[in-house]
Amino acid sequence: MAEHVLNTVLRLRTQKSMTQEELAEKIGVTRQTIISIEKGHYTPSVLLALKISAVFKIPVDEIFKISYEK
Repeated sequence: MAEHVLNTVLRLRTQKSMTQEELAEKIGVTRQTIISIEKGHYTPSVLLALKISAVFKIPVDEIFKISYEK
């Protein structure tokens, strides 16, 4: 069974009318990192996930979910 992490970063960011660059600056990463997270190509560290959670004022487990594939 394969596991991967799904996230709602893109949806949350667009709801706040925030650019990828703005989010990147707020959490101390590059725009390319935000792109990778939004596309699901990169799973952020716990520290980075907590920073994203703080920006959106939403618990981490509401932004990131584990998906199990058979």
